Amino acid sequence: MSSNNVIQIPDSQLVPEEVFRLIRERIAPHFPEFLKCKSTAELKSLSSYRAIEPDIDKVLNSQYSGDFISAAAPAQSRYRFVAWNMERGIEFSGQLKALRTHPYLSSADVHLLTEADMGMARSENRAVAQEIARELGMHYSFAPCYLNLSKGAGVERLAEGENELGLHGNAILSRYPICGVRPIHLRNGIDKMAGREKRLGRQAGLAAEIEFPNFRATAVTVHLDANSSQAHRRNQMRDIVQNLPLNMPVILGGDWNTSTYNSSRALYSILGFWLRVFMGAENVISNHYLHPENGFERDLFRLLETQGFEYRQSNRMGEPTVQYDVDDHKTRMNLGEWVPGWCFAFIRWALRRHDGKCPLKLDWFATRAARVRNPVIVGDLRTSDGRPLSDHAAIGVDVLVG
Repeated sequence: MSSNNVIQIPDSQLVPEEVFRLIRERIAPHFPEFLKCKSTAELKSLSSYRAIEPDIDKVLNSQYSGDFISAAAPAQSRYRFVAWNMERGIEFSGQLKALRTHPYLSSADVHLLTEADMGMARSENRAVAQEIARELGMHYSFAPCYLNLSKGAGVERLAEGENELGLHGNAILSRYPICGVRPIHLRNGIDKMAGREKRLGRQAGLAAEIEFPNFRATAVTVHLDANSSQAHRRNQMRDIVQNLPLNMPVILGGDWNTSTYNSSRALYSILGFWLRVFMGAENVISNHYLHPENGFERDLFRLLETQGFEYRQSNRMGEPTVQYDVDDHKTRMNLGEWVPGWCFAFIRWALRRHDGKCPLKLDWFATRAARVRNPVIVGDLRTSDGRPLSDHAAIGVDVLVG
């Protein structure tokens, strides 16, 4: 991989022309050939791929930063952090309205955003994180994780138009200056070229120092792989925390995908589902799905504790941040990418006493050397006509100064 390039984007240009040129002129013309590959190994055997690999690396290793601040924000005795999986930014207009007007979300000083698109047809080819920063008047930094070869998975394939860029990643937005921005690249849980949704790249955490007037802290946006094992998610978190400074407070938040499942293969997920059926739906929901730290995912949380992180005071313990509905059309199409259709009848049967709905706790904060209070889950955020703004609730916590 090539070294990171930090690209400062002026207010009038959310996406650098160089990125457009590399993707549209050098990389995208090869997508039809790349889409035929059934593995990363097959992709890398192509001479056409090897010829443009430096260009792909340059796009994926760049950071996109900007400043839309009109006036310096004042010092406070507490700073509010919000983490939200934006679900690509598909409901961008509603999300922006919520971030502007919701009593809690609008008071956030730092946003840790995961699943933010840049130039994807499914989100109307917006630069999601950058446009939110512009509209809210904030500093921001965005790090791409993937360059998508197609429109996405499930219902996303039905999106109108074509991808302008095909980038997808994570971001930090702040009312206060951001410096020392650095991605932390993670190993993939599965081969991203082996399924129907084919992507180049790998998941990446994004860390940066936030320069508050009376306080300095490291903020980290974390999105762990959904299609991975519990051990892989634990190792991804290890790679993140081992790359963080020890000389200042750390606030780490995002979508950790603590589903309790080994989802690296459909077979493992199916076997895991039947294990949980035998354990009893009530038991699994109460003691595992809502408390992944107690059993299947405990190694991840123990790792955090051994590294000096606290998570119990930073979160609403035992409360869900996601609710999967087996009868929801979008859920069926997205899960149907890798789970056979016949599984849904059994899932519905297992959840028959819960109206086919299953709560999970996937989104978390962890803090080190910081005093926190008032963890919050902001759920049931919807558009004016009732559509969910994201498949994840937003979470928040206040960090105290002194």
